[in-house]
Amino acid sequence: MKINELAKKTGLTAPTIRFYEQEGLLDARHVRRGENNYRNYCEEAVEHLLMIKEVQAAGFTLAEFKELDEACEASDELVTEKAAAFLRRKLAEIDEKRAELERVQTYLTNKLAEVLQQDKASTTL
Repeated sequence: MKINELAKKTGLTAPTIRFYEQEGLLDARHVRRGENNYRNYCEEAVEHLLMIKEVQAAGFTLAEFKELDEACEASDELVTEKAAAFLRRKLAEIDEKRAELERVQTYLTNKLAEVLQQDKASTTL
């Protein structure tokens, strides 16, 4: 598929897709150059780009994703252990963020209750 179709399927812009390719996030597994030098993307490129979007939303940087992707492609035991440690660290960070958001949510819920209580008290006077 051409880049415009890939952009539609992933919700990314063509320049973003080209940037990801330039940064090595899309490689020969995902893109081929035709005789006319146009890029042709396979269906796996869609899945890969959607995964990049998901991990970014989860707090991964592009560099972290690239490191993880390379580690997952390697069959070296040491690299696998490194990837597992990396994933554990990211999971712990997500747990910390979740706890922080829950604290903020509790605070805001309490503030809302206070505001509504004050409003109710002022209207009954």
